[in-house]
Amino acid sequence: MQNSSFLPFALPEIGEEEINEVVDALRSGWVTTGPKAKRFEEDFSSYLGREGIESIAVNSATAGLHLALEALGVGPGDEVIVPSYTFTATAEVVRYLGATPVMVDVLESTFNIDPAAIEAAITSRTKVVMPVHFAGLSCDMDAILGIARAHGLKVVEDAAHALPTTWKGSKIGTLDSDITVFSFYANKTMTTGEGGMLVTRDAVLAKRCRVMRLHGISRDAFDRYVSKTPAWFYEIVAPGFKYNMSDVAAAMGIHQLKRLPGFQVKRQAMAQVYLEALKGLPVALPPQAQDGDLHAWHLFPLRLLPEAGISRDEFIVKMSELGIGCSVHFIPLHLQPYWRDSCKLSPAQFPVAQRLFEQEVSIPLYTKMTEADQQRVIEAVRKVLNKDA
Repeated sequence: MQNSSFLPFALPEIGEEEINEVVDALRSGWVTTGPKAKRFEEDFSSYLGREGIESIAVNSATAGLHLALEALGVGPGDEVIVPSYTFTATAEVVRYLGATPVMVDVLESTFNIDPAAIEAAITSRTKVVMPVHFAGLSCDMDAILGIARAHGLKVVEDAAHALPTTWKGSKIGTLDSDITVFSFYANKTMTTGEGGMLVTRDAVLAKRCRVMRLHGISRDAFDRYVSKTPAWFYEIVAPGFKYNMSDVAAAMGIHQLKRLPGFQVKRQAMAQVYLEALKGLPVALPPQAQDGDLHAWHLFPLRLLPEAGISRDEFIVKMSELGIGCSVHFIPLHLQPYWRDSCKLSPAQFPVAQRLFEQEVSIPLYTKMTEADQQRVIEAVRKVLNKDA
């Protein structure tokens, strides 16, 4: 039976500023894509701070990834390289376009895509490489971008976990990738409830993504209703999608973005507490960012070592009995029935991802947690592993 004071795996931290901005949107009468979404996009570009960046607000990171690949011309016959150790959204958007996702293994040290595996998977049909910054730690972007340049490939960063991650001092979203996509889902480092942001410095790609974001209409609804051209007039220039972010969601994002630096400081401090308190236990602790860089700490993934004497699944059950919610990130794509069967995948092809999955458990780490909450988690981990003395 669960503890009456059960500590969930994740909760968003939403303040009065977000609530007031949402109320303002509701009272304004403009609740779909409008002035707040435009402001959020502008604020996000300013936050990233690199000249020429365009930010395009969407209703999910999945939508953003789909728009990114469509804008890059991915279609039937093309291949997109993705890690097996990721959520299905990374690969499913490739299928949306009739292309083939090619899964590769990851690095045991970081959970991130293995550059050597990328190189080995490239064929004449490869068009895009899509790295995923697992848990908020940057992939080796120098190696990935170097491989892409050498083979004439495009790079789309799945940065769903990676705000505000940096690589060699530069924020993810400002590197030389073609497109980067962030997530603002409820459990992410900042949230709009549902939502995401696509960023690019390529004006042609940005224009295509904006058109395809809303039914292939040549102008956004907001632009049509505030411009001098008659509001009723529009042109469909492509068979687009319905991927726009509402002003209600953007209203939250405006203030979540302002609080993001503080969120990261707290997540970093909490991660450091875990790293010290869980040292010496029969677990592998997550890797830290290289000196001078930021880890977003979206997740705190532990790996249960054989000497723990308990399986990952048993560990989660016992933690739940002690009132602590845990999760698993991820069940690799090669184990999911659709991908396993349609792509003819097996665990033997992904030995590292398979091993990580069998050992991985994510413990709670979110900014609404108190010091007492975190101490409860630590004590529960020690108790389950019989190290509570």
